[in-house]
Amino acid sequence: MTRRLPVIHGVTEHDAGPYRFEQLDLEFANGERRLYQRMHGRGHGAVVVVPMLDAETVLLVREYAAGVHRYELGLVKGRIDAGETAIEAANRELQEEAGYAARSLTQLRALTLAPTYMSHQTQLIIARDLYPQSLPGDEPEPLDVVPWKIDSLHELMLREDFSEGRSIAALFIAREWLRTQA
Repeated sequence: MTRRLPVIHGVTEHDAGPYRFEQLDLEFANGERRLYQRMHGRGHGAVVVVPMLDAETVLLVREYAAGVHRYELGLVKGRIDAGETAIEAANRELQEEAGYAARSLTQLRALTLAPTYMSHQTQLIIARDLYPQSLPGDEPEPLDVVPWKIDSLHELMLREDFSEGRSIAALFIAREWLRTQA
């Protein structure tokens, strides 16, 4: 069933650091009116990278996560800088965070965090044919690089220090995509 999008009668904006908050005055097809809020990021999007060291091994990084005040395992990820494509950003972040570059990068799809109130999208990139190559990053300390067998994702999912939703979703999507490529 295709629904007509709500009519936007007005938008009120205010700035909040790295985000712009909007309040939308919406009217739905059934005549109901509601105020919705949404956040827009100020950047050019983000990437999450699934770096495949070989056909069976993904590289994870362990870094400090201020939101939960602990060290977290996850995938390489970061912002897309102005003038960069998602592929270029993925290769740069891979070099900054994991100390590798990739000869083959494939953009699979966009992931959203909370699409009911955030416009932010993260591009999922698979990096293959890796080789050692480092760039200085913005992290205050070197990140631990942890190889993990992609067939052991069931063990990774149960770890307390692996909780970031984009990393979890990206690994399962990548695993299924890689199976179709074999």
